Amino acid sequence: MIDPKYEILWKPIYINGMRLRNRMILSPMGTFTPTLDGNDSEEGIRYYEERAKGGAGMITTGAMFTSEALAQGSPTIAVWSHHSIPKQTVMIERCHRWGAKVCLQLSCGTGRNGVLLPGVDSLVSASPVPSFYNPNLICREMTKEEIAEDLKNWETCATNMLLAGYDAIEIHAHAGYLMDQFMSSVWNHRTDEYGGSLENRCRFATDIIKTIRRVVGPKFPILYRISLDHRFNGGRTLEESGQILPILEAAGVDAFDVDAGCYESMDYIFPTVYTGEACMAYVCETARKYTRKPIINAGNHSVDTAADLLHSGNADIVQFGRQFIADPQFPNKLKAGHREDIRPCLICNEECIGRIFGRMTQLSCAVNPATGLENSMGEITKLETPHKVAVIGAGPGGLEAARTAALRGCSVTIFEKSGQIGGTLIAIATASWKIRIRKLIEWYSVQLKKLGVDIRLNTEVSADDPALADYDDIFVAVGAVPMVPKSIAGTDLPNVIDVTNSHRQGVHTDNVVICGGGYSGCDSALELAEEGKKNITIVEMLDDVAKNAMPINKMTIDRLLKERGIHVRVNTCVQKITDQGVVVKTESGELETIPADTVITAFGQRPSDGLVHALEEKYPTKVVPVGDCTRIGKAGTAIRSGYYAAMGLQ
Repeated sequence: MIDPKYEILWKPIYINGMRLRNRMILSPMGTFTPTLDGNDSEEGIRYYEERAKGGAGMITTGAMFTSEALAQGSPTIAVWSHHSIPKQTVMIERCHRWGAKVCLQLSCGTGRNGVLLPGVDSLVSASPVPSFYNPNLICREMTKEEIAEDLKNWETCATNMLLAGYDAIEIHAHAGYLMDQFMSSVWNHRTDEYGGSLENRCRFATDIIKTIRRVVGPKFPILYRISLDHRFNGGRTLEESGQILPILEAAGVDAFDVDAGCYESMDYIFPTVYTGEACMAYVCETARKYTRKPIINAGNHSVDTAADLLHSGNADIVQFGRQFIADPQFPNKLKAGHREDIRPCLICNEECIGRIFGRMTQLSCAVNPATGLENSMGEITKLETPHKVAVIGAGPGGLEAARTAALRGCSVTIFEKSGQIGGTLIAIATASWKIRIRKLIEWYSVQLKKLGVDIRLNTEVSADDPALADYDDIFVAVGAVPMVPKSIAGTDLPNVIDVTNSHRQGVHTDNVVICGGGYSGCDSALELAEEGKKNITIVEMLDDVAKNAMPINKMTIDRLLKERGIHVRVNTCVQKITDQGVVVKTESGELETIPADTVITAFGQRPSDGLVHALEEKYPTKVVPVGDCTRIGKAGTAIRSGYYAAMGLQ
């Protein structure tokens, strides 16, 4: 039975006559699954269906656009064309089959947040303001004729939406996109009826709302997504945004989807692990002062923060984005009273938005490799003849390999040389913002126990261990070891510690120099700064720090490094380490000593592949390397590798 604390999440709610079976809905997120013909792919449809099957009260699509030009070449459903209606109907009815409602999120474009495409010589905005990505490019003011044309596009899209069978529409007006640019004085400098007063700046939005209402009638839910706090100097504030809500409500909005951020504060559009759980819940209290319409909120929510927010009365519905990616079944698990079975999202941004930003490919998930591939990889089937599997190493890759192999009916034994599972991942999970990492390792512990996996801690095996001969398959997941350049003297001094051990043991001195400004070095610096007043310096030979971090994560890292007073020395090479500190060569070629009581080495990792090669020699048909012992990657890379290893058993 469901825990009473979470009952509120499963309480039905109505939005203008539309009944949602619970208060947990899928956040609107781009998937990069639509195809060039303007239809969603089977992968995209199945992705939405899986979240409906898992118990979502409503599925909200990623942002679609009112015209092909405004879509700017992004993979999108061509809502403006009637040719897209049949496939949209397929997706909607496959979600309805599982009891979920479906909402189309629609946008009139990015405006100044867009990029120039071939054949396009300008970007449009509410006024002639600088482009976000290229401040030297001044956007062109949207003309009244273009506004009138866009209203016709909204009418066409709303008509097609009804024909497709959607249950609701959400107007995308947040994140500093075009509609938000009209509502905000920082970008709207117009002198006509679409500029000046707050009412005038909202006119473009209210015209759109009224246009949709004429098409859909009085009993169809219109939702409105708005950032109430832009979180940058000059942007719209909470109090001003609150005053906008009654204007929009009077125009016909039935529910408000409220959050924070814009492109100037992009790490709130795609919240990072550093922003923390429920990072945008704070805007709801202000929203509640200005409207009694249902309030929806997103932003790194766990089921616990979601329940707390609903109990506060400041919001009525909670959106989950990446948590639905990590575990589509989490609402059903909660309903069944199995909170412990919910696989937590790491809030890492690596395989969801990171794939879209970095690789221009469809989203997946660091902890759920089947995301986006539910048809081909979502079902874990049992082997006709179960195998006896040995897993050497209990880091994330080994844990996933063991879990998946056990689900396939195999008899699995994990050999772990340390006294706990989790490997390096749990070792570094010491900061307050890494609670989800600790939760993930707890989840693996629970799942492996339920599956009957034999975990042997404090047990180191070698290639000569006779026990290995009895196994059909050997998954080697022994991870990586610190990489320390031989050219740097002094790395073995007592005042020197590698970055992983600095997490394990802590740093108890005041002057700290971190050699290496990659993701791990910066992360360590932020954690030490959070602990107390320390003098921390990062030394990096490249021209910038955290270059291996996902770009949005890097935005937060860069901001926090400044806010917490961490000294960053780039284009600076470590020459040697002494008991007095670190001798470096500056960009000008001069030698300098940076005083330090403790020196942390964060030069990177190298594969620990000795055991892999030894076992491959002895058991060439049995061995499958997993994770960092063959190729250095992040946690998601190791988990994916473990999943593939077990799914590949035949």
